[in-house]
Amino acid sequence: MRILNYQRMSTEDGPGLRTTLFMKGCPMRCAWCHNPESIPREFSVEWIGVRCIGCYTCERTCVSGGIVPEPEGIRIDGRKCVRCFKCVEACPTGALERKGEDIPVKYVFEELIKDKAYFRANGGVTLSGGEVMLQSEEAAVLLQMLKNAGISTAVDTSGFCKMEDLERVLPYTDIFLFDLKLADSRRHEEWTGVPNERILRNFEFLTETRRTLRPDLGLWVRTPVIPGATDDEENIRALARIIRNRADRWELCAFNNLCRDKYERIYKDWIFKDSGLMSGGQMERLVAAALDEGAKNVKYTGKTRLEEKNA
Repeated sequence: MRILNYQRMSTEDGPGLRTTLFMKGCPMRCAWCHNPESIPREFSVEWIGVRCIGCYTCERTCVSGGIVPEPEGIRIDGRKCVRCFKCVEACPTGALERKGEDIPVKYVFEELIKDKAYFRANGGVTLSGGEVMLQSEEAAVLLQMLKNAGISTAVDTSGFCKMEDLERVLPYTDIFLFDLKLADSRRHEEWTGVPNERILRNFEFLTETRRTLRPDLGLWVRTPVIPGATDDEENIRALARIIRNRADRWELCAFNNLCRDKYERIYKDWIFKDSGLMSGGQMERLVAAALDEGAKNVKYTGKTRLEEKNA
């Protein structure tokens, strides 16, 4: 499996305490992505400036000229980097990090099984991304191993995948965390790089599967509420008419900009870097709009502007 990292003690990726496995590679290019390092399938190196002591061991170690000294530190030239990761191994302070690793499924399982003791009754493992379905064959093997070990499983997906990918992991998945971002296909493509028809078909597939074959299958819908992109009431009402009462839970996930430093590390200017938090009042109005359209079990999650929420 090509993975990015593990996140332990997670409380936002399904019920209970969970370990989230982030996999590398995504077919979408969401403008607000909070894990931009997970989008490319290729491995990469990131420089973390606060750890750097300016010894330039990395530059002396680099065999391709991909480390470029600059007044404020170093820059990694992705066009020259050959991804040998000798610089990562040589850095004495961990200021250079490798992003992405290929690990046999059995070793991934052995790492995840260490956490079984703290999952208790309602926790478990969540596979996230990137996009899990790009590695659906490996994901299915891992999920089956987890289920056989008595661990609850969840899959976080954008839904932009082949239906057979969902079918492959379905027997070993307890809960799907399914993203629905924008109801209008043109706007969806504008903000994410892809239209939404395939996503909506896969949502229909999962809801029909729950109705006819797997009434035990959990389905949580999540919508990132992004200023100027997905946060208008019209979009939320349109999504509500799609979702109705077909999900166990619908989370409106309030925007945050905690990932700004990630974009700096990959030398990209993030369009939302100056956007502030949503207000509690805004989020409550969107929840009310969704409920007004007949959606069930809607709530908002994430931090909001405290001064407005407490007013």
